Amino acid sequence: MLDKNNLSKIIKSEAISIGFLSCGISKAEFLSEEAPKLENWLKSGFNGEMSYMERNFDKRLDPRLLVPGCKSVISLLFNYYTKKKPKKDHEPKISSYAYGKDYHLVVKDKLRELLLRIKNLVGDVNGRVFVDSAPVMDRVWAKKSGLGWIGKNSLLINRQLGSWLFLGAILTPLELAPDKPTVDHCGSCTRCLDACPTNAFPEPYVLDARRCIATWTIESPDP
Repeated sequence: MLDKNNLSKIIKSEAISIGFLSCGISKAEFLSEEAPKLENWLKSGFNGEMSYMERNFDKRLDPRLLVPGCKSVISLLFNYYTKKKPKKDHEPKISSYAYGKDYHLVVKDKLRELLLRIKNLVGDVNGRVFVDSAPVMDRVWAKKSGLGWIGKNSLLINRQLGSWLFLGAILTPLELAPDKPTVDHCGSCTRCLDACPTNAFPEPYVLDARRCIATWTIESPDP
């Protein structure tokens, strides 16, 4: 029988072999520090037309409501950087993450493979995989598991890998060895805030999605 420390090490090794850049683990618990932040963000209307952010408030803050008996959150990073660029000046420019197949499908397949390998190690343990399409605060869990910190631009930043990252998560009843969070390395730097062309940050670490270009090009059905 594997103890939680050895099992955690094996899971991380398997994650790397599948193609993830990094893997971290945190204890599944109520996100008491995030609760007032999320509530204030929603009350300020910063979610804009993304009404789905207002649903499942309790589930966003407690993974045990999504997976009964959940004890651990396994967070994973997958790189989406590409050197591909439009070949001609008149071709439309698209985000780097949009080249290739739908990332929801690509990352979720890899998460399912990792969950299958975990089951091969410990038996048919319950678990669910998530990629950006459920009420899971993946950035927060990635931060808690030591994979990076949430920068002033509200993105997860990894000191070695930057922000060219898709985030995935596996919620499991397995009791695993949690990692230590990474400290915030932003310091006094405001380059991300200064560079935002629409001034979408009313204050550091807070995004007003109504001003964010990504909201208008991805989330909104309007012209």
